[in-house]
Amino acid sequence: MQITRRTFLNGTLTTALAATLLASGCATRNDAVAQAERMDQDRPGIAETKAIAEEGFIYGLPIVMNYAVMYEYAVDRNSGQFKAPFNQILNEARVFTYQDTAVITPNSDTPYSLVWLDLRAEPMVLSVPAVDKARYYSVMLNDGNTFNYGYIGSRATGNEAGDYLVVGPDWKGATPPGIRKVFRSGSMFSLAVYRTQLFNPEDMPKVVEVQSGYRVRPLSAYLGQAAPAAAPTIDFPKIDKEMVKTGFFGYLDFALQFAPAGPEEKEIRARLARIGVGAGKKFDFKELSLEHRMEVGFGMSDGHARVEQYLATGDKDINGWKVGSLFGDRAFYNGDWLKRAAAASGGIYGNDAAEAMYPMTRTLANGEPLDGGKHRYTLTFKPGQLPPVNSFWSVTMYDGKTQLLIKNPINRYLINSTMLPGMKKDADGSLTLYIQKNSPGASRKSNWLPAPNGPIYLVMRLYWPRSEVPSILPPGEGTWSPPAVVLVK
Repeated sequence: MQITRRTFLNGTLTTALAATLLASGCATRNDAVAQAERMDQDRPGIAETKAIAEEGFIYGLPIVMNYAVMYEYAVDRNSGQFKAPFNQILNEARVFTYQDTAVITPNSDTPYSLVWLDLRAEPMVLSVPAVDKARYYSVMLNDGNTFNYGYIGSRATGNEAGDYLVVGPDWKGATPPGIRKVFRSGSMFSLAVYRTQLFNPEDMPKVVEVQSGYRVRPLSAYLGQAAPAAAPTIDFPKIDKEMVKTGFFGYLDFALQFAPAGPEEKEIRARLARIGVGAGKKFDFKELSLEHRMEVGFGMSDGHARVEQYLATGDKDINGWKVGSLFGDRAFYNGDWLKRAAAASGGIYGNDAAEAMYPMTRTLANGEPLDGGKHRYTLTFKPGQLPPVNSFWSVTMYDGKTQLLIKNPINRYLINSTMLPGMKKDADGSLTLYIQKNSPGASRKSNWLPAPNGPIYLVMRLYWPRSEVPSILPPGEGTWSPPAVVLVK
């Protein structure tokens, strides 16, 4: 899905924290109590507090970000982003345009369907219809840890109709008859993201027909049995990007109760418990001494800087495109919390590499920034060098400043492989895309990808990339490379 939320915690983090820390001062405690705190052998010292806060921020960032999205989409009906209550599917019978500004770097290839699952009382059954084999679709299952713990769809399970069971981390029942596969979430709340391929604007009614076949039911309803007792009502704490700057560890503390620790999490969870975060704890930032609060703030700031640095250098540069993969399941991360934090910060809910690859660029191969207000560009795929996929590929244009789709005279936000029959090939069989602000002329209009009057951000999407040669896989090391964007002189 790649909901990019880089503004979730930005460069103002240190300033905001410092202001809050100084404003609160030691008003909640007298000097004698603060001194007793520092003498408490169970409380980490200043240096250790900072180290735990830095590690804990990196570990917890995706978990807190996921909670923020869940709160807006499934809890707060007045958030402006509310989609549907838990265990109810929402189908979006459209693709994103320049008028969609809530989510940056939006996908305009595949209309979405979304459901947030509450797995506390009982498992949920996700049923999919038979989908024409020519149409790609996928259902990505993502838990509160932001682990992609399973897939349903064209690549993973085929286009046949089927019923699939999604269970919570502690479920111990037997697989019911009729269930094709059981998926175990690592947390009690989980997100299912459906992507359904749209061939062209006239194809939307057929997409709606597919979406109408997506069903979500409690296991008891699927089996025709009485429902178990409802799970307890939860008082979900309100969250937004301002509140999280000083309440980060409080939100992490809240979210962790719904996600039992895996083996690779035990060490970091034990470290977090030292500052009052975790099972049986209740983190209260204001209860820390001023010195400890300052070190928590500095630790978070340093953790944020490490995440940004990873994003800048973690992917391989190939012809000016950033190529890599940051998304996967628990085994994929294997305790690499920095990689997981970078994935969430760069574009939460992205696909595994086997499902989709996302080369992206803002520059020419020599590093010169792309600017549609100053230059024209081309992107040429040589004969036999189109992106190697089992499904389809696209190249999407974004404003380089906002990472939003741009308004343009032909309402074209991307060029994809389903458009090839209507596009013109070069004399040698190459396919050239014309990336520029103004029309390249009637003879080239079919291959025109309108650019903004300023910085450009381009994203390729390769759905179900081929594993055989030529391939973009493994990420950054494959035998196929995206061609460089070329300046027209």
